[in-house]
Amino acid sequence: MPALAPTGYSGRITWLGRVPHRDAAPIETEALSEMPLGFGGMEGEVHAGLTRPSCSRVTAQHSKGTEIRNTRQLSLLGAEELDEIAARLGLDALDPAWLGASVVVAGLPDFSHLPPSARLQGPDGCTLVVDMQNRPCQFPAMTIEAARPGHGKAFKQASKGLRGVTAWVERPGTLRPGDALRLHLPDQRAWRPEARNDA
Repeated sequence: MPALAPTGYSGRITWLGRVPHRDAAPIETEALSEMPLGFGGMEGEVHAGLTRPSCSRVTAQHSKGTEIRNTRQLSLLGAEELDEIAARLGLDALDPAWLGASVVVAGLPDFSHLPPSARLQGPDGCTLVVDMQNRPCQFPAMTIEAARPGHGKAFKQASKGLRGVTAWVERPGTLRPGDALRLHLPDQRAWRPEARNDA
């Protein structure tokens, strides 16, 4: 019996991007007309690869720089949440390139809270697995500040809980703007440490 259930929810890709390096701010992101993805992510993208050095997100598990499986090959943002962050910053819009986004998806509610292990599947079968919620960092804040002086410093607080999710490629394929991504969710209930094993 399948452990992942397709839902009635689909989002639509509105933007694709590639970050070629992450040496310093401002973030340089190239908008794409298509995104070919292999098991290691997108070739030539700064977050691509089957493994990566551990970062501050997982220092409770691994000392910084330890080689670990790369489950953050892509940075996914919700279009509606991007608009909400822009409004909180007093801007008409936020360019996804300023945030180093890989994929922007419209139409999926509560996007930054998609559960870990959820799948987003494209028309050709390309499948992305949600790892965890992304966290605000200093590079987008500095990039926004350079592009719109006076607005970047508030980014960390304005984007709390709206920063999207990181993801990795379960099945290779190609993503394009306008593609529908169907949401699939694990069919298990939320974890409750007090629950009985047979619940």
